[in-house]
Amino acid sequence: QVQLVESGGGLVQAGDSLRLSCAASGRTFSSYAMGWFRQAPGKEREFVAVISWNGGSTYYADSVKGRFTISRDNAKNTVYLTMNSLKAEDTAVYYCAAGRITTQTMRTYDYWGQGTQVTVSS
Repeated sequence: QVQLVESGGGLVQAGDSLRLSCAASGRTFSSYAMGWFRQAPGKEREFVAVISWNGGSTYYADSVKGRFTISRDNAKNTVYLTMNSLKAEDTAVYYCAAGRITTQTMRTYDYWGQGTQVTVSS
């Protein structure tokens, strides 16, 4: 069992930066790939980024590539999403998730956090 708690969301202006954190409980965190997803009002949840269990592989949605960076610290059981050059269209609830496969496919993830709101004003 893995419990995930996101933090770091807030209200920022376009062009600003923000770093989200996702703290995981449990001793098996380092065996999971970790993903970030987001859901904007009235839209479906979508993939943002994923990092493999050892941090060796990362993948990003085209919409955030070059602006967002996913990283992890297995010693701290934490995964991060550093978001730069934020745009109004990045406004959403951001969720972290843990899964056995490094993939952007939501149904493969076993555990989800409760989400943290990011609002970008233009």
